[in-house]
Amino acid sequence: MKIHQRSRRDFLQTLFAGTAALSLPGCALTGTKEKRPRPNVILIMTDDQGYGDLGVTGNPVIKTPHIDAMARRSARMANFYVSPVCSPTRACLMTGRYNYRTRCIDTYIGRSMMDPAEITLAEILRAAGYGTGIFGKWHLGDNYPMRPGDQGFEEALVHRGGGIGQPADPEGAEGKYTDATLFHNGKRVHTEGYCTDVYFDSAMNWIEKCRSEARSFFAYIPTNAPHGPFHDVPEELLAAYKEIDLDNSRFPQEKGHKLPAKCNADKRARIFSMITNIDQNVGRLFDRLGELGLVENTIVIFMTDNGPNERRYVAGMRGMKSHVHEGGIRSPFFVHWPAALRAGNTSDRIAAHIDVLPTILDACQIPLPADLMIDGRSLLPLLCGDGAGWSDRTIVIQSHRGDEPVLYHHFAARNQKWKLLHASGFGRERFEGEPRFELYDMAADPLEMVDLAGERPEIVEAMRRKYEEWFADVGSTRPDNYAPPPIHVGTPHENPVVLTRQDWRHVKGQPWGASSIGVWFLFVAAEGNYDIRLRFSAAKSAGEAVLTVAGKTLTRSFEKGATECLFEAVRLGRGETRLRADLPSEKGPRGPHKVDVILR
Repeated sequence: MKIHQRSRRDFLQTLFAGTAALSLPGCALTGTKEKRPRPNVILIMTDDQGYGDLGVTGNPVIKTPHIDAMARRSARMANFYVSPVCSPTRACLMTGRYNYRTRCIDTYIGRSMMDPAEITLAEILRAAGYGTGIFGKWHLGDNYPMRPGDQGFEEALVHRGGGIGQPADPEGAEGKYTDATLFHNGKRVHTEGYCTDVYFDSAMNWIEKCRSEARSFFAYIPTNAPHGPFHDVPEELLAAYKEIDLDNSRFPQEKGHKLPAKCNADKRARIFSMITNIDQNVGRLFDRLGELGLVENTIVIFMTDNGPNERRYVAGMRGMKSHVHEGGIRSPFFVHWPAALRAGNTSDRIAAHIDVLPTILDACQIPLPADLMIDGRSLLPLLCGDGAGWSDRTIVIQSHRGDEPVLYHHFAARNQKWKLLHASGFGRERFEGEPRFELYDMAADPLEMVDLAGERPEIVEAMRRKYEEWFADVGSTRPDNYAPPPIHVGTPHENPVVLTRQDWRHVKGQPWGASSIGVWFLFVAAEGNYDIRLRFSAAKSAGEAVLTVAGKTLTRSFEKGATECLFEAVRLGRGETRLRADLPSEKGPRGPHKVDVILR
């Protein structure tokens, strides 16, 4: 499939930048002839919050009054799917394409980076005159040309890597959810307050700025909460949840799959505290929109990126984060837009993260150029209550560890009635033996209680063929479809470049373990002399560092107690190369925590 037939610049220059009249079939604006301002868009996506972590989805314990109220005022998709882990969902969301088309394969060790040739929702909206801002978690590349600012966001306040508390944290700010060190438009900044509050405050201040400039805006607020670690949560909320019985017996289990007999009550209290803090911020956001007179014509979407980060209430469904049963891949999807959508409109048609981009563009009356191939559909007719002519389709969800996808490994294929899956496990690069398919009649058995694979082999075969066609199609998007995109060094856009274990290609040991070793794939944009600084934990003894890059092997000595080692004026030619650094230790060679690459 040919995706980009024109250059990126030519493509973006063709996008429609004018204000369009809103005339949406089946919506509240049907029949209006006057010009109306195009809508603003706010997309809220939480991290590791499950389908059942809201009062409106049946949870009797958690406190989410503001999101619950938003849901009651919204149109919604009742069967909305995401990937079982975060980076794949984010790539699908930003491009309207299955993540296997985008080179975003996994969540770490160099496979959570999205190819910079991908055209994002932010780029399209920005070309159409929208202000574009992201506040929170990006997780599609920390270095040029894959940062949010390189991919269409004019305003970006984000953490690096897949979460605070991971190897991409800046030194001295490891694991800090409160008073976190973040990156504002590429520059390191110290913030004050709890990170979720900071994201929403920054988004609201930026929205007010767009309002004062009479600009339509797209604000993307992907929180890193309630993702772990859980040591730093809002204390007042934590104290309140510690007074509540959070045992699994408190949650409805009359229907569907039972929860484990025991739970970690302290961990759950911390997760619920993070979620209630998100809810409070959603309430503050709507209050600010009201003060600015923006509620009526602002689209506010709420969703999650995957299932919950522990086995807990998911409305009777089976599974959690990383699973391909419903509990791992179902997300709430609420769309609040009083100017166009009637509260309570609900569609049971299957939908997914790939549909968000075309839905938003449709609502904003921005055409999708014919030569940009996407996988999603606009859900706007369904949200408006008009399902006439909506044809069935098969949505495929697949994610697992490894450098490239494996046929049949940890996937689910879903049409309106049937779901075929092979739950072979996210954490393995491949599976052994023949796939053990499961088949569910989702119309009659939405909680996946009765496996019909043995009784309906003809359906298994039909769904298997659909999946195989999809697998072949997404894998043929471009030559070397699953090659990891390189990090660029030697550009005016980022110098120095900080390389972290988040994006290295793992060689040996546990990927983020103290004794692990990895290689960074680089593109040297400018020939020249580079200083390359290795950063590591204090050396227990003197030793010699070995740097391998561009066909050279160099060594430098360091003293006991050293925390860095500098290779000065390393000559690099233009083109692709690989960089590896080895440090001695009592347990054998280890890699550095970070590497700075600086063009002189």
